[in-house]
Amino acid sequence: MEKTKIEFGTDGFRGIIAKEFTFETIKRIIEAISLYIKNLKSDKNTIIVGYDPRFMAIDFAKFCAELLKNQGFKVILSNSVVPTPIVAYCAKYYPNSIGAIMLTASHNPKEYQGIKFIPNYAGPATKEITDKILTYLDKPIVLQDGGEIKEENLEEKYFEHLENIIDFDLIKKNQPKIIYDGLYSASIGYFDKLLTKHSIDFESVNLFHSSDFGGGLPEPKAKFMKHIKKGYITVANDGDADRYGVIDEEGNYVNPNMVMAILLKYLHSKNKQGKMIKTVGVSTLIDVVAKKLNIETITTPVGFKWLSEAMRKNDCILAGEDSGGLSTGEHIPEKDGLFANLLIIEAMAAQNKTLVELQKEIKDFANCEFYTDRIDKKLNSKKEIADLMDKFIDFNEIADLKITQTLTLDGIKMFLDDDLSWILIRKSGTEPLLRFYIESNDEGRLEKIKKFIQENI
Repeated sequence: MEKTKIEFGTDGFRGIIAKEFTFETIKRIIEAISLYIKNLKSDKNTIIVGYDPRFMAIDFAKFCAELLKNQGFKVILSNSVVPTPIVAYCAKYYPNSIGAIMLTASHNPKEYQGIKFIPNYAGPATKEITDKILTYLDKPIVLQDGGEIKEENLEEKYFEHLENIIDFDLIKKNQPKIIYDGLYSASIGYFDKLLTKHSIDFESVNLFHSSDFGGGLPEPKAKFMKHIKKGYITVANDGDADRYGVIDEEGNYVNPNMVMAILLKYLHSKNKQGKMIKTVGVSTLIDVVAKKLNIETITTPVGFKWLSEAMRKNDCILAGEDSGGLSTGEHIPEKDGLFANLLIIEAMAAQNKTLVELQKEIKDFANCEFYTDRIDKKLNSKKEIADLMDKFIDFNEIADLKITQTLTLDGIKMFLDDDLSWILIRKSGTEPLLRFYIESNDEGRLEKIKKFIQENI
């Protein structure tokens, strides 16, 4: 039987359970990671292992722990479902830790599972690291004595850390009305526990783990966050709790770009320092707000591993992506949905304003509003994808708007006219698909651009 082809995407390896994601595949990946770690020649010898709520996740995690123990590592296995950001935090701050293994497919459908290696800087493995791990695949490995497995609760130090960077007393004193939608995710038993510990009132729904995520996708987006109430905000996380989602008091989903703008302005008001680090798909709204606040921006390719790398090289006030990943320089260089939701609640409490009011403030502050859309084009081959991308690269104008700048950091991003409208063309990492992301400060212009794309694909 042909072996599964192992590739690392934006954040680890993912595949369909019992098809690409099997015990054999796990064994190959874990042994490659073991060889990579041993070749670091570090005196640290502890590896953290965590897992999300998916089907057989605990079995996969225990299998990983046994493999690592047989390589002589001291393994700390989470004694329950645990969020990725907590595992990442432990990768850095647990005594003698050299890194962590997390079993998760994040926001992917229920039939998927994944595995990621988190180095002991507490963020996603860089491309250089995952490329190196791939060179160790299927290499001979020698069993070693001295390994052990301990099951532990991983939350304590992480909670202490959050209590140092989130003002829970302020939230309690001036808290908004909160609905916490557990959304069957790994945040259950952690986010609600933090709120309860600090006597913060909230209503809750879906506070149990479900391997099929209630029949939906484990994504904190409007389609799946159905429990809303007038006058309340609703917060949720994705399957492994590294992404956030929020709905305002009027029942409207708040785009992550708007959330970042609100938090950037709030953190600046607290005299927090550093650069705004963002992925290439993030809205121009962030550039406008950052410029008005005199904050320098850094743009990276899509994927939090690139944000993480930039965070480790720069002072950072805020780092984020338009898909709902967020962190700050005070926190770990990994996206954290629990932290993000708490920071949103703190920003509301500190300013004694609703989320609706804070959104209006940002629009007034930026003196413009941005509209977005996306077109997906399925194709039959890599050649068709390349040909279509080349076609758009050759354009000097799109929808009668001049292309003023082209950025090829990740895909092709073309800025149009006054740089307030743009198109980002990116390939899917899993199928022959081109995605056209569109943004403009004018709805009519957005439709004009959209029509042009549809006529040319």
